[in-house]
Amino acid sequence: MTVGRYIVFEGSEACGKSTHSVRLADALGAVLTRETGGTPVGRRLREILHDTTVTNLSPRAEALMTAADRAQHIHEVVRPALVSGKHVVSDRSVYSALAYQGYGRGQDVGHVRRLNEWAVDGVWPELVLLLDAAPEVVERRLKGRTLDRFEQEGAEFHRAVRAGFHQMAADEPQRWVIIDADQPVERVAAAIRDAVRQRLGL
Repeated sequence: MTVGRYIVFEGSEACGKSTHSVRLADALGAVLTRETGGTPVGRRLREILHDTTVTNLSPRAEALMTAADRAQHIHEVVRPALVSGKHVVSDRSVYSALAYQGYGRGQDVGHVRRLNEWAVDGVWPELVLLLDAAPEVVERRLKGRTLDRFEQEGAEFHRAVRAGFHQMAADEPQRWVIIDADQPVERVAAAIRDAVRQRLGL
């Protein structure tokens, strides 16, 4: 049986994940999805998680909500596509939980990981493309936009998230590829295609 490949984009806010996930999915004929919000249930959870009027959500509750979104996403979208032989390209994945709810919120990363190991039920991304943008580049791209709850977090939070992504990439170099997202869009896209060909032969 031919099983599809599970590829995800990770990175900070405004690093180009949405743009490049669409481009890669089109190039591969893959199922395009995202976390949070890749299912009807997930979209309702995302509304709460990204709502700037939600000011008293505890970090633990936030982690549980993102894990619930992920469990439904794996069950409803990712696993069925992979089993049917389709590739999946996702804008964010389980690693965002570790970066944001673990490193960013200062919660025990091991606890967050164990929660999400249960949520993903063995379905981990095969290739993680980390679009790494310098903080000043991210700040420039966000300027003038209406920011959501996560985008409004301070510089210290986003530095911790970025450091978390880099730590995970260093821990699992066979799974991760770091892409310089400060480059022009076409150069970033070319680097992504090279990485996918080299790592997965696609």
